[in-house]
Amino acid sequence: LKDRGYKTGMVGKWHLGHKVPYLPLQNGFDEFYGLPYSNDMWAYDYNGEKVTDTSLFKSTYPPLPLIEGNKTVKIISSFEDQDQLTTDYTKRAVSFIKKNKNNPFFLYFAHSMVHVPLGVSQKFKGKSGAGMFGDVMEEVDWSVGEVVKTLKENNLLNNTIIIFTSDNGPWLNFGNHAGNSGGHREGKGTAWEGGMKVPGIISWPQHTKAGTVSNKLVCTIDILPTLVEITGAKKPVKKIDGVSFTQVLSGNTSANPRDELAYYY
Repeated sequence: LKDRGYKTGMVGKWHLGHKVPYLPLQNGFDEFYGLPYSNDMWAYDYNGEKVTDTSLFKSTYPPLPLIEGNKTVKIISSFEDQDQLTTDYTKRAVSFIKKNKNNPFFLYFAHSMVHVPLGVSQKFKGKSGAGMFGDVMEEVDWSVGEVVKTLKENNLLNNTIIIFTSDNGPWLNFGNHAGNSGGHREGKGTAWEGGMKVPGIISWPQHTKAGTVSNKLVCTIDILPTLVEITGAKKPVKKIDGVSFTQVLSGNTSANPRDELAYYY
């Protein structure tokens, strides 16, 4: 997308390598603000206590860094620090949009929540009536609303594609901190439907009719070729497994990007 004049920003969880050569700035992004990996990869147990038993693998984890660009700007060292992540990420995402309102831009916004350990700011703590998980979801919902509101205020909403989805189903081991799979079997870490079927909500005004429901087989690996086709960018040189679902977004009910998906469990 940079070759097409796009400004590119990444906010949130990266998890594609934590050393400088593998961070976002060295891999296509103009800006990065977030964690280099999952928010549970620190030397703390899920009860918030520091792991002191050196026989446990978690005791070997380094401090959890919050990174801006390539530099650590803060160490996430408590549950209170985790509580601020959703709000901090949202402020940075909104700032990126405002700063680039006169350019084409691509924002990859990957919330750490609702990954465990759950964290939620005071403005949503205890407010949902659905426990900690409900509170965290309300804050993520607020965050998406702030992004949409910023697009509206800057007259960008009608010319922006918004894709909201998840990387896997609920981590059921964590009980009421995990949500549910909506009736599908099992959850994260399995190849049953509950582990692989996730919500997918896409807004593309003037192209995708609001309220449309599609039962086509679409995967997150398809986002790259879809955006490449829409923007007229160059395709990856190496062969990838993703396929474009642009026709599905455009309302072509006969379009069928793929009939099946081979996976390894």
